[in-house]
Amino acid sequence: MGHTEHTDHHRPAEALLIGGRAGVGKTTVAWEVSALLRGTGTAHALLEGDLVGQVHPAPAGDPHRAGITERNLTALWANYAALGHHRLVYTNTVCVLPESAVMFERAMGPDVRLVRVLLTASDATTYERLAGREIGSGLEYEVANSRRRARLLAEGVPADTVRVATDGRTVAEIAAEVVGATGW
Repeated sequence: MGHTEHTDHHRPAEALLIGGRAGVGKTTVAWEVSALLRGTGTAHALLEGDLVGQVHPAPAGDPHRAGITERNLTALWANYAALGHHRLVYTNTVCVLPESAVMFERAMGPDVRLVRVLLTASDATTYERLAGREIGSGLEYEVANSRRRARLLAEGVPADTVRVATDGRTVAEIAAEVVGATGW
C-alpha cells in the first residue's frame, strides 16, 4: 500500500496534459495513470477535455467550444482546488499545443506547471482502434481527421513535450512512462 498524500492549499498547480490523435489511447491511458496515482496515494483530479466542452449546438461566437471549455475547466478546477488539490490529469487531442497553455494558466493560475505528453501510434494501430469503437457511419471521417491531427501535433508541440509511443505496448507500460514524466 502506498503513502497517502495530503492535499495542500499552498502548492502551485500542476497539470499533466495528455494529447494525441484519435485512436491513440488518451482516455484509456489517463484512467490507468489515475489508477497508478491512486495506488501511491497521490492526490489528483482527472478530466476528459472533450467532455468539458461537449455541448450542441456550439455557443454563439464559440464555434470550436474553446470558451465553454475554459469556463467549465475554470469552474471545475476551482472546486478541486478548494478541496486542496493541486494536480490535474487532463486529456484532449490538442491540449499539448502551445496555444492551450493560456487556457490552463487562466483556469489554474499563472504559475501552473504544465507537463505535456503526446501519445503516438501508427496509422494501422489507430485505424484498428477506431474501427473497434466507431460502430456508426463516422469511421472514415474519424480516420481522416486522426491523420490530419497527427500531422498537426507532430509539427506543433513544444520541444519539451514528452512523446510516448503506444503501438504494441500495454496500457500499464504506457501509463507508467507517462507518470514518470511528471515526477509525481
